[in-house]
Amino acid sequence: MKNIKDYNLEELKEELVSMGEKPFRAEQIFKWLYQEKVKSFDEMTNISLELREKLKENYTMCNFNILKKQVSRDGTIKYLFDVLDGNAIETVLMSYHHGYSICVSSQIGCKMGCKFCASTGINFIRNLTSGEIVEQILAVEQDEKLRISNVVFMGIGEPLDNYDNVINAIHILNNQKGLSIGARHISISTSGLVPKIYKLAEENIPCTLSISLHATTNEKRSSMMPVNDAYPIEELIKACKDYIAKTNRRISFEYALAKDNNDNLEDAKGLVKLLKGMLCHVNLIPINKIENGSYTKSSNEHIMKFRDYLNDHGIVATIRRELGSDIDAACGQLRRKNLEQ
Repeated sequence: MKNIKDYNLEELKEELVSMGEKPFRAEQIFKWLYQEKVKSFDEMTNISLELREKLKENYTMCNFNILKKQVSRDGTIKYLFDVLDGNAIETVLMSYHHGYSICVSSQIGCKMGCKFCASTGINFIRNLTSGEIVEQILAVEQDEKLRISNVVFMGIGEPLDNYDNVINAIHILNNQKGLSIGARHISISTSGLVPKIYKLAEENIPCTLSISLHATTNEKRSSMMPVNDAYPIEELIKACKDYIAKTNRRISFEYALAKDNNDNLEDAKGLVKLLKGMLCHVNLIPINKIENGSYTKSSNEHIMKFRDYLNDHGIVATIRRELGSDIDAACGQLRRKNLEQ
């Protein structure tokens, strides 16, 4: 049975017309799903009983079940959701002064094999559909009775490896008749799938692109991120410059600092040389220690020195606030633990 949340508004209009209904019915359904956040077709009271029965016969609403919920001392909440086929995904709610942000997963498992990520070692199973991506936001808003203002595609999976579903999910999130989350409040993270970066530049979606960089030489980056063998740093930076030129949007470069690996002065100098003159920001991440992982967190002194060097040499850099460190904060940790039990 089809998930009704997989359809953007225009697609839903086409579905309704094919059922002999007027297109405006799609807008009514959209509002029930994303503004009223109903959990059943029976709650759509301004729609005829006949149409509600048709919807129940042809579509599911894909309401996730919460398998586990961990609440951090700092207010961060991590969910493990049952996606209704025996698989589970993680979603994280974070509280900031500007509102609530959510980190969503885009795949069940991941193919990228980044050595510092807790998702590594968990087999890739499948892509999430657009509706399953959107449902993470709805499920958290329903559970916590709040409105989410920012969405980050930085959970389990490589968003640009599930390109079509991620883009369609953004169209659903962005629609004013739906969740009405502005594109500028949506961030897509990628490990560096160069062809998809060029494709994203053509979409005319003013979202924020975040690049997981983490090293300034191909040798070091490939040892951390196998994707670099396919798309080395030179190709990645070229694609990023094209993205900036076409969109006039600033790129955020993610750089996870690992002790005695990529956190020394030479690395900082290399980063300045690599990014000089680009419209960008560097987000320094104190790396999360994961079980059986080969990387450990850099010292606070090294992290601050690294940041100060970048700022002193014209590269805007900030240190990401550590959230949820007491609740399996690293991407994939909670799902991994659940699978091992």
